[in-house]
Amino acid sequence: MGDGVALADRMAERRAGVGDPGALVGELRRALVLVPYDRGGLWTAEFGGIRWVCGFTDEAALARFAEERAAVEGTGDASQGWEYATFRGARLLDEVIPAMGVPAGVAVNVADPDGAMLFPPVVGIVPDGAAVDADVPNGGQQR
Repeated sequence: MGDGVALADRMAERRAGVGDPGALVGELRRALVLVPYDRGGLWTAEFGGIRWVCGFTDEAALARFAEERAAVEGTGDASQGWEYATFRGARLLDEVIPAMGVPAGVAVNVADPDGAMLFPPVVGIVPDGAAVDADVPNGGQQR
């Protein structure tokens, strides 16, 4: 059963240019991912024409995000507990992302500039019906 630490370790490997991309996606699918609530829904952000669900590998990573948001918003108080849902990564990728109805992916640990990772809506990460490259031969990959 995957955990956030194993996912964070796989992300660090890929950021260092080693590790298997398929193993990384597999680890995300097994991991429990914390997703904070924002105005009654899951916390998302738009970037590059993609809606990103913001997920975190553990409460410490979520707390860093809360601190950053408090600084940006000028509230200066990140000590208030943030409500969040815990999802198995597979559920995020296979159910939540397709249900959004727009191109969407998962952004993990976005408050950690040296530890963040984006899982875009492409073949091999999300179901083909939600992948932006599903109609491209070979999923847009060169052979």
